[in-house]
Amino acid sequence: MGNYSLFSIVREGLRGNTGWTPAWRDPDPKPSYDAVIIGGGGHGLATAYYLAKIHGMKNIAVVEKGWIGGGNSGRNTTIIRSNYLYDASAAIYEHALKLWEGLSQELNYNIMMSHRGVLNLAHDDNEARQLKRRVEANRLNGVDAEYLGPKEIKEFCPILNTSPDIRYPVIGATLQRRGGTNRHDAVCWGYARAADALGVDIIQNCEVTEILTERGQVTGLRTSRGDIRTEKVASVTAGHTSVIAGMVGVRLPIESHPLQALVSEPLKPVNPCVVMSNAVHVYCSQSDKGELVIGAGIDGHTSYTQRGSLDIIEHQMAAIVELFPIFSRLRMMRQWGGIVDVCPDASPIISKTEIGGFYVNGGWGTGGWKATPGSGHAFADLVANDAPNAIAAPFTLERFVTGDLVAEHGAAAVAH
Repeated sequence: MGNYSLFSIVREGLRGNTGWTPAWRDPDPKPSYDAVIIGGGGHGLATAYYLAKIHGMKNIAVVEKGWIGGGNSGRNTTIIRSNYLYDASAAIYEHALKLWEGLSQELNYNIMMSHRGVLNLAHDDNEARQLKRRVEANRLNGVDAEYLGPKEIKEFCPILNTSPDIRYPVIGATLQRRGGTNRHDAVCWGYARAADALGVDIIQNCEVTEILTERGQVTGLRTSRGDIRTEKVASVTAGHTSVIAGMVGVRLPIESHPLQALVSEPLKPVNPCVVMSNAVHVYCSQSDKGELVIGAGIDGHTSYTQRGSLDIIEHQMAAIVELFPIFSRLRMMRQWGGIVDVCPDASPIISKTEIGGFYVNGGWGTGGWKATPGSGHAFADLVANDAPNAIAAPFTLERFVTGDLVAEHGAAAVAH
């Protein structure tokens, strides 16, 4: 794999871009691998990369039923932050944020990381108290966090409506300046390219139809492109996590819901940060193309469809116009949905299971994308060593038996 650099870009431009080679191979499945990762999104590709780079497991494969990055990785709104309330959550999301900060250099691929800052708004005294509590908890965990008043909020985001006369007046907000956004396809492609260079096979259009077991131990996979022998299977399939786990008879405490987002027509730069509101249930950022990226919470009904209900969109529009009257005449350009897997405590599962060699990484709900590198890093450690490290340990399945939950509903929900 050659390095991308200013010199290589200029060189290829001068010779008509005829010297570029494919960023990764398109191999056929081998008869056997040391480990197979199901799911070619950001988490799956990151897991493969760290397994190969850190743990030396290079005879591994990522199998994806469609194309890499075509599931939830390509349908999320790419918001990055680590200001979660509880110690366990702060640890994994802060670990991820630190990896995000150097990921373009590590992968030699521009993931278009923009540390533009994330505002979480408070609209009443109770919400303000909860956000102030989160700021103090963040600081104790070494996570950057500030609490702003209305005047400071207006200075940081001038287009936000901070009038005291609106239905839900903005009385304060938390700010994480290191938070921001990045580019989802660039992240997936960067991880794929780097993993491939380490020898990982990335196999697209390869649907898993059965996980083969014998005496409680994984022995292989049956796929649309043939059988594969392996003693380790790692499932990283987001909204379909419970479906894959069901193939080995494992029932997970997960519900799958639609999650919708939409974008406006492009504008010149107008929104300088990410703005989130749990009370009016909307969040907004602006992409590099100028589109406003707008989202809300999950649809209330369970579903495996990548579409949601109209009332969510109507509510989003009412909320965004109240917070940003400047947007009232904008046209919305397109809308889409993803499938999010939600645990009862709004925290993920990173765990081995009662089936030997079968590992699960899922249940991220609306917080999956921001955790991508941290999730892949911790999951790779679990798959390689068959035991969770300190970051992953709070998120095993055992917590649903012991009651040691990581209840992040306040920091999750619409606050992606």
